[in-house]
Amino acid sequence: MKLLWALCWLSLSLPVSAQTLRLGFGTHKPPYVFEDEARGLEYDIVVAAAQRGGLQVQVQYAPMERLHLMLRHGQVDAIATTNELSGVSAFYSDAYIYYQNVAVALSARQLDIQRVSDLARYSVSAFQHARFLLGQEFQQMAEANPHYREEPYQIARNRLLYSRRVDVVVSDMRILRYFNREVYTQVDVSQPLAIYPIFAATGYKLGCTQQSHCAAFNQGLAAIRASGEYKTIERRYAMH
Repeated sequence: MKLLWALCWLSLSLPVSAQTLRLGFGTHKPPYVFEDEARGLEYDIVVAAAQRGGLQVQVQYAPMERLHLMLRHGQVDAIATTNELSGVSAFYSDAYIYYQNVAVALSARQLDIQRVSDLARYSVSAFQHARFLLGQEFQQMAEANPHYREEPYQIARNRLLYSRRVDVVVSDMRILRYFNREVYTQVDVSQPLAIYPIFAATGYKLGCTQQSHCAAFNQGLAAIRASGEYKTIERRYAMH
């Protein structure tokens, strides 16, 4: 009996090992994801929430289209920056961040864009899977517009916009402004921009192969919000 009690006590005293979560992030997208630095507004929120939920995170980076394939084939356990509109069969977490995408053009073009359907008249460059994530009206426009394209790397949209190779880009302005720092020697980023706020904010979630991973993440997300850590992370990137 003493041996049984000793074994029970030992099992309770041993630390519970964290469950590994192979997590896919999209490519370099400051200030949300700094790929080469393992940080960013979105990166820090997701990793903090996962760790608080008892998950040990192993991060992989890839373009969004490839991430969805990796999730389907079981090469990752979860991907970030997605939601149910992606069309991928997965379990989805609570929304952990919101992006405010806008349509952007050079002011000199004097484009008339008042609603999503107006984009059908122009050449448009957006991020991968935007045709699904930005709603049905945008998807209809994208499928009918022969001059619609999606780029895996945000920096390409900055170059296309300022070099006048497309009429409109679709982006979160924080990302577009950040990449101006990286392309200013290649294109004239001083050109005035016209910003068209035609999209609702997009809430992003984790897409998980296991419901338990989403549940653990949700618990961790609630915890970092309650503790104030979420706000601390936001303040860390407030100047970007």
